Amino acid sequence: MTDAARDQGEAAPDFPPDFEVDRLVHEPARLGILTVLSSVRSAEFLFLQSTLGLSKGNLSSHLGKLEQGGLVEITKKFVGKKPQTSASLTPAGWEAIGRYWRQLDQLRDLGRPAG
Repeated sequence: MTDAARDQGEAAPDFPPDFEVDRLVHEPARLGILTVLSSVRSAEFLFLQSTLGLSKGNLSSHLGKLEQGGLVEITKKFVGKKPQTSASLTPAGWEAIGRYWRQLDQLRDLGRPAG
């Protein structure tokens, strides 16, 4: 805390902020995927692609990394004769995106006056 902040009556945080962000989550496309998935039970590949504006290859690559990291579950099935790929957050994915948003809240709150 700076002397000026202390003079203005601002309290120091009770604990050091956690800024060790998960790089798997922090990458913009993957953050977008996780954010969309945190709002729905599951999302189809084409929905994610159109919502996020990613190419098929780019989305597929990022989903693969998130699946390898245990943050999303990929489900593939056929609807009629057409393949359908969906993604959903795993419990670890819910925890990771929640932790990420809490970290951003901590960072944002550092600039706010106490009280």
